[in-house]
Amino acid sequence: MKIEFAPLNIPLERRLQTAATLQWVVSFLLLAQMCVGIFVLLIIYNYWFLYIPYLTWLFFDWQTPEQGGRRSNWVSNWTVWRYFKDYFPIHLRKTWDLDPSHNYIFGFHPHGILVTGAFGNFCANYADFKELFPGLTVYVHMLPCWFRCPLFREYLMSSGAVSVSKESLSYVLSQEGGGNISVIVLGGAKESLEAHPGKLTLFIRPRKGFIKIALTHGAHLVPVFSFGENDLFKQISNPEGSWLRTVQEKLQKIMGFALPLFYARGIFQYSFGLLPYRKPIYTVVGRPIPVHQNLHPTPEQIEELHQTYMEELRKLFEEHKGKYGIPEHETLI
Repeated sequence: MKIEFAPLNIPLERRLQTAATLQWVVSFLLLAQMCVGIFVLLIIYNYWFLYIPYLTWLFFDWQTPEQGGRRSNWVSNWTVWRYFKDYFPIHLRKTWDLDPSHNYIFGFHPHGILVTGAFGNFCANYADFKELFPGLTVYVHMLPCWFRCPLFREYLMSSGAVSVSKESLSYVLSQEGGGNISVIVLGGAKESLEAHPGKLTLFIRPRKGFIKIALTHGAHLVPVFSFGENDLFKQISNPEGSWLRTVQEKLQKIMGFALPLFYARGIFQYSFGLLPYRKPIYTVVGRPIPVHQNLHPTPEQIEELHQTYMEELRKLFEEHKGKYGIPEHETLI
């Protein structure tokens, strides 16, 4: 394989963007394991004056990811996130004004490999979210298992991330006066296995739990499509029925998260590595679907609203695909 090396005269700004994105990828892939390893070493070497206070703190703080988390504006305002956003770059597009007196569920599509658009737009404070949606506070919901990792859970919550459990969603969406947004990557881990460049396969038809949550709390539904999300990495071919997909799906059922085998570019060369490609991401927030509170929705009501949501998502995609490089004949699957 011929290796294409990066030129030596790259501007400092772009080098800083690469460094910022590298630390994000490393954090996403390795920080949880590193935090657990550090904590285990503290116990092995009996640094009791460090781990005993932390375990005590953890005992009393265990439910915080289910109760709105612990956001830190200081962390969200780190300059590193501005360089991270500009690496691709990441853009947030609004199509409709949102009334801050309501609560909302943003259904984020597609998952992609590392959910880059969701982090860049809703966890860091450099995507104009506050200017586009004044009076609203956003929470990104993640798998509960990540909040069981000591130390790592603190870092996650500092960016506004919370658990995707039913209890956590209910806490965010039941706040009186509205003004809260729950961002849910509806396709989940299974959809990441479909994240190939140019592919537009979503895993949403069986996902109806968010519909029941929306009805129960009267939270308006908003489809969000992130154009370019699947183009950031390449993934080793894993078609349905292949031995690789079979192994990946079995591991996903055991661990709760998927293990896509992906690659892109390196730090000093463009031929291979784990850095995402410099491809623009356009995250488009669609029109809100009004939802009236129904504490005991029937299966028929859930199905009807689910069909409405999928139709609005399809309309959002069709309306904007031409602007962001999707051929007219391409449709969502």
